[in-house]
Amino acid sequence: MPRNIRLLAAAAGLCLLTGLAAAPAQAYASAYRVDLRVLVFSDGSAGVGVITAQMDREGVPYDAIDLTQPGRPALTAAALSDTVGGAPRAKYNGVVLPNEQALDAAELAVLSTFEQTFGIRQLDAYTAPSAAVGLATTWSGVLDGGTLEVTAAGKAAGFGYLNGSLGVDDNDPGVDESYGYLAAPVAGAVYTPLVNGTTPGSGALIGVYRNGNHDELVVTLAMNQYQNVALQLGHGLLTWLTQGVHLGHWRNWMSVHVDDVFLPDARWDAQRNCTVGDGCPVIPNPPADIRMTADDVTFLQTWQNAQGFKVELVFNGEGSIDAGPSDPLTAKLVADRAQFRWLNHTHGHPYLGCVQDFSVTPWRCATDAGTGAIQYMSQAEIRAQITDNVTWAQGKGISVNRAELVTGEHSGLKSLPQMAVDNPNLAPALAQAGVTVLASDASRESGPRAAGAARTVPRHPMNIFYNVATKADEVDEYNWIYTSAADGGSGICENNPVSTCISPLSTVTGFDSYLVPIEARIAYSHVIAADAYPHYVHQSNITADRIVYPVLDAVFSRYRNTFTPQTPIVNPRLSEVATLHKQQEAWRAAVTGRSVEAYLKGGRITVINRGASLAVPITVPANTRTITLSLLGLEVSGGAYGASYGPERSAWTTLGTNGQQLLRLP
Repeated sequence: MPRNIRLLAAAAGLCLLTGLAAAPAQAYASAYRVDLRVLVFSDGSAGVGVITAQMDREGVPYDAIDLTQPGRPALTAAALSDTVGGAPRAKYNGVVLPNEQALDAAELAVLSTFEQTFGIRQLDAYTAPSAAVGLATTWSGVLDGGTLEVTAAGKAAGFGYLNGSLGVDDNDPGVDESYGYLAAPVAGAVYTPLVNGTTPGSGALIGVYRNGNHDELVVTLAMNQYQNVALQLGHGLLTWLTQGVHLGHWRNWMSVHVDDVFLPDARWDAQRNCTVGDGCPVIPNPPADIRMTADDVTFLQTWQNAQGFKVELVFNGEGSIDAGPSDPLTAKLVADRAQFRWLNHTHGHPYLGCVQDFSVTPWRCATDAGTGAIQYMSQAEIRAQITDNVTWAQGKGISVNRAELVTGEHSGLKSLPQMAVDNPNLAPALAQAGVTVLASDASRESGPRAAGAARTVPRHPMNIFYNVATKADEVDEYNWIYTSAADGGSGICENNPVSTCISPLSTVTGFDSYLVPIEARIAYSHVIAADAYPHYVHQSNITADRIVYPVLDAVFSRYRNTFTPQTPIVNPRLSEVATLHKQQEAWRAAVTGRSVEAYLKGGRITVINRGASLAVPITVPANTRTITLSLLGLEVSGGAYGASYGPERSAWTTLGTNGQQLLRLP
């Protein structure tokens, strides 16, 4: 049913507004209070999921109404607005619908009156072009591998963090991933394209339809929250919806840890399809272990400077001692120590969990012969491994944060099937050594948690194996794991429900043609999903063929082609990620408990914390300034709020109980 509803003025003497397509933060009804919370009507569709996932990532408060709930209450004006202190208040500063016809005519009339009265914008998450949204189809079909273009109007209306062109996912040529209707406005419609499709067809995919006296963002691109195209567009959709004013904080993060620095790593034996010293039968003259060289240090410095990015050297001092006092690698790294970030990886990289019994395959935890209790590495041994590495680093003039730690293989933490719980000696040893931030494996534990008084930070393992240094060996091992027995592989992929068998890759071309694109795509998706978890590889991967660099270069290249220089990748330390996680966790609890009051009125943003001291995330347009009120109630202007990121400013602002932050929009 087309949405051709005569819109009525609100009751209680409220008049309709004009000019609602103005710049962000200027379209709200200035005389009324507008609370900073979004209303979402959800039907479980992927388009709505794109918006709610983005709000979850950024920490934007929203209420959701489940349209599939049987007998749900009808939408009323009282659910959308009321009065506070005798003045009208909008309870929401944006409305998300699955499509323009998701509600019945009576509810749409209530919603439209609310939107027009308070200058609230509406986003139709996915719909087909029709007269109801002022559009006609110019082309429709699968957009996989196509190109989108952000228009000048789109950059001004919320997508200004993008350079202009961006690609549509085509992860599997055998699967249709994105469908779209490219459109043009029908005669008489007031419509502004924000994002156009340019290949394979031409026409608008995201744009603003002036519906009566309010603005509606119409999305005719089918996408889901996990696709890169949605992750790239998500912040712009949210910025347009909230007119650039919302609680929440957005950054694109990336950090890379290089484990086992100073140690050698065992080598994959391509002839026997096993790792020397770890699964290979003992033979005379086995392939030598892999250890980076002084030339690799020079290369790393040059690469860091070119990329404007710092990797984290996750080091084991014992490897330097074992190499002897004239070790060229130690001499080079120590001489250039200020060029790098350093992270404690324990002194000798031992397994810090249970005592391992290798008399069976797979290994098991050793138990006490008398009691049957599992035997664990002792508290004293764990503490010594942590503190001895710090002492070694300090003796070399290497600056290291003793509060941060990566254990060998993330050991000490629970790891199925052998260890169902953490080593009970781990937490007290961490406390004794002053460790408060502990790395964990994101493939085993998806979120941060407490480990005694310390908190974990999950790290993403990159599928660049620890036991390879050349492209050929990487591909050979990859083929062994991911091809069927009939194709010469291990056949593991045939019986693993989370793995898919592939055709064998060429050891000459397979790394560059297959592995680099897939690994870069995965890492890139983490970056643009505002995922601050570090990625980790090993020192073996930055020597010989230096196989990690092509993957990282591909990530940075794609990012810089897509995002403006004013929207850079943020490169945090492990402890900074832990702080972010704690802030996000506390903020989610505050949003659930509604302990923070935030609203816009007359161009002034007021944020009040009614609960315990809390870091509150706030995002505002450029040129927004902090203000205070004098004893006479007059505004005293301060500096620019927060930090610039893209075309906006944002920050986490700590407010005590009943503390407030006042901001003046430009």
